[in-house]
Amino acid sequence: MRAASAQLLAPELILQTRDVMRENIARDAVALALLQYTPEVTIADADTLLMDVSASLSAFGGRRHLCHRVIGSVQALGFSLRLGMAPVAQASWLFAHQAGRARRVIRLESMRRRLNALPVELLTTAERYQSWLTGIGCSTLADLRRLPRAGLKRRTDPALQDQLDRAYGEAPELFEWIQAPESFAAFLEFAYPTEQAEQLLLAAQRLVVQMTGWLVARQRAVSALVLTLEYERRRSRLASTDIEITLAEPAWQEAHLLRLMKERLNQLVLKAPVNILRLKAKQLAAFAPPTAQLFPEPGGTPADYRRLLELLMARLGPEAIRLPAPASDHRPEAANQWQISSQPQQKMLTDTGTRFAERPFWLLEQPLALTLRGHRPFYGSALHLLSGPERIEAGWWDGDIAMRDYFVAQGEEGACYWIYRERDIDQARWFLHGLFA
Repeated sequence: MRAASAQLLAPELILQTRDVMRENIARDAVALALLQYTPEVTIADADTLLMDVSASLSAFGGRRHLCHRVIGSVQALGFSLRLGMAPVAQASWLFAHQAGRARRVIRLESMRRRLNALPVELLTTAERYQSWLTGIGCSTLADLRRLPRAGLKRRTDPALQDQLDRAYGEAPELFEWIQAPESFAAFLEFAYPTEQAEQLLLAAQRLVVQMTGWLVARQRAVSALVLTLEYERRRSRLASTDIEITLAEPAWQEAHLLRLMKERLNQLVLKAPVNILRLKAKQLAAFAPPTAQLFPEPGGTPADYRRLLELLMARLGPEAIRLPAPASDHRPEAANQWQISSQPQQKMLTDTGTRFAERPFWLLEQPLALTLRGHRPFYGSALHLLSGPERIEAGWWDGDIAMRDYFVAQGEEGACYWIYRERDIDQARWFLHGLFA
């Protein structure tokens, strides 16, 4: 219909100018997100995607669960879809385009039986011959297949018979599968600039869904990503805001990445309305699929610990979280090193066969000098030596030499302390250096 005629019948009708470029961008975004379910995704036409999921059914719990996940991913991008499933790609295309309930079959016999009842007008190559086919009483695909092949080819386009043969699995189908790009960078432009955190989170989810598909297709995991907020330039000339999210362990799961983004966005104070949201994968690592343990450790797994670190970093900032980074040094104050969580994790020291005496977890920042009473170190009460000494003589290479004998001592109240005696002076001097639990 003409626009004027349509508005005459429906005065509240809103007309939009078609933007083919934006449609292609949206279709490519959906295709990229679907790569997380299969590496074989292809563009069938302007608004149709085909996926070969024959190897993915068991991995995602069967056809019902896989279909629900595909629908959820597309809806998370802000789009709706009609889904069809069949052993043949052309048949699944027809099932998706038919009116009414979508068909999902995996057996060839069931597929052909359901195809027979479909109307002929679903075939794109039959549009030009619709009136002629209706005139001879050919309304379904079963009626079309009963027509003589030679006569049908003479009176119609040979492509009509080819499309029909492909739908029934009697002709080969060749596809050019989509290849994921070398790097990931996606953006989303808002129809109207927004200042609401909920809308920003929804837009971030759409970008994360795309990145999840890209990571699975490239067999990669992300360890650092950057979310960029570009503000409306008509009202302000503010520079964009970069939110860098660093993970304790490379990950690719959509829910986990989205939870970290939510923590950062909830703390953000916007300078102006946001017009464009961009997401970029900054640091990548090899994809390592999760492995389950036969006997899980009680109290959580190492992965749970790393997820907790990432959540704390997103909520408090990477500078607020420090991780242990012990150094290879016999001096306790030199061996007890810490690093901020955003730095690359240092390799933890492993057991090389050296056996140290029992040491406390809590070290004082500065050793506390102790007095002597009755030739015994005194800290609230006279301290009795339980074990020791652990002799340390190190630090001559950096000028901070330590010559000490460490002991485990106990007070009259039962508390245990880690004390040492200096050996570089004639008169014994005792210091408190640590506390035991």
